[in-house]
Amino acid sequence: MISIRRSHQRGHSQACCLDSWHTFSFGEYYDPDNKGVSVLRVINDDTVMTGAGFETHAHRNMAIISYILEGAIEHKDSMNNITRLEAGEFQVMTAGTGVTHSEYNPSNTDLLRFLQIWIQPSERGLEPGYQQHKFPDVKGRQLIASPDGRNGSLCIAQDAALERVRLAAGDELEIAIASDRAAYLHIVRGEMNLNANRLQSGDGAAVSSASIRLCGTSDAEALIFNLP
Repeated sequence: MISIRRSHQRGHSQACCLDSWHTFSFGEYYDPDNKGVSVLRVINDDTVMTGAGFETHAHRNMAIISYILEGAIEHKDSMNNITRLEAGEFQVMTAGTGVTHSEYNPSNTDLLRFLQIWIQPSERGLEPGYQQHKFPDVKGRQLIASPDGRNGSLCIAQDAALERVRLAAGDELEIAIASDRAAYLHIVRGEMNLNANRLQSGDGAAVSSASIRLCGTSDAEALIFNLP
């Protein structure tokens, strides 16, 4: 079974310095039919104006993944991490027992756009942690996050995996999904077919099929979550 959520069906919120599209319920946007898939709770597509950002705020008991799509972000947290992430980089923050952090767009000329992803961990009260990495640009499937950090991936405290998929027009890829697992596909850029369904940037699909076939109809990039 494949359940598609189109880009325009997502929740939308806009403030003076922030424009956000919410795949699932978040903040003041509430949709009782879209509160996440399995342990995947949040996919926010955030655009931050120049010189603006998120002031210091707290998180607890959540794995928070950020993927920088455009521009750069300056990160500062209560674990004494002061870092800068450029476009193409991933960050994982384990909130655990509690962490505070701030994030800003340091540019006076360029917008910051990034995906903010929340995954519910398998345990509460974990020690807070921080990881950051830029993966090489490769075609096909690329493991980004996993429970054990295998193959150089970032580590998340959950029986879940995040892969980045990059396809050129005409490229095809088949992905098997175990019968006791779920999956969610989010299109980051371009267009691709999911089986017989055409998906474009911002579209997503919850999948419970035994396997799926992806075919690029343009240069395209997607994230796929393998979930318990």
